[in-house]
Amino acid sequence: MNLTIKPIKIKEQSVIPGFGITMGISLLYIALLVLIPISMVFFNSSSLGLKSFMDIALSARVMASLKISFGASFLAATVNTIFGLLLAWVLERYSFPFKKIIDGLIDLPFALPTAVAGISLTTLYAPNGWIGKFLEPLGIKVSYTPLGIIVALIFISFPFVVRTVQPVLQSIDKEVEEAAACLGATRLQAFCKIIIPELFPSIITGFALSFARALGEYGSVVFISGNMPMKTEITPLLIRTKLEQYDYAGGTAVAAIMLIISFLMLLAINLFQWWAVNRHKFIFAKGGHHGRKPTFEP
Repeated sequence: MNLTIKPIKIKEQSVIPGFGITMGISLLYIALLVLIPISMVFFNSSSLGLKSFMDIALSARVMASLKISFGASFLAATVNTIFGLLLAWVLERYSFPFKKIIDGLIDLPFALPTAVAGISLTTLYAPNGWIGKFLEPLGIKVSYTPLGIIVALIFISFPFVVRTVQPVLQSIDKEVEEAAACLGATRLQAFCKIIIPELFPSIITGFALSFARALGEYGSVVFISGNMPMKTEITPLLIRTKLEQYDYAGGTAVAAIMLIISFLMLLAINLFQWWAVNRHKFIFAKGGHHGRKPTFEP
């Protein structure tokens, strides 16, 4: 008589429920907070018809506001990417007095109400302000100009690049740079060929977050821009103006136009980020360019 003992399978209990329940809850959460509100924008604007919708989209005032909003947001995100990378590098690679205080001040735009930021910047850069009085003799006017909008957007979206680049920079082992130096690489070559490829995905992510945050900003910009139609009027302000005039269809139409352009731009940024990450992995999997190990020429 042969007795076989079958092993007893103990089912591991997970703290979080299974895939079906968690996926259902996640989709419901996204639908209630994102998909349904966005779909209502297109639903309300659909009552206009295609011709009326295109007339609003191509009107001079809407086009001018879109140009200001997207142009200023792009410039602000670009400036934040350059100086955010520089600041993250200084905070992670150097020790100096009051380092913790400066690191904490970076998050101040997250906590500061945007209206307070707008009033402060307007007062600061006004012709009689602390900084504006020195710029006025040079012919540089900040408050109530597109330059003031860019300054406000830089202020409120600055932390995103620093906080996305800083953890990745912290995880990079300094021994890799030392090995590159032993192979004859200069500091610039090591930075361009080792540090930047590792930081590039986080840099693109920080740029996208900074751009998206600046694009939807309202509170700080309305104080420093002057809100002059065709000159310093941003798209969020134009939407609110139409809603205050009870032009709900026109307001939602402008919102739909901004939403479509924003989605396409963010999609392009994410596709570029995906391409850069996969290209970086492919190059290093092959051992450098053209299947050879990377070398450095002094």
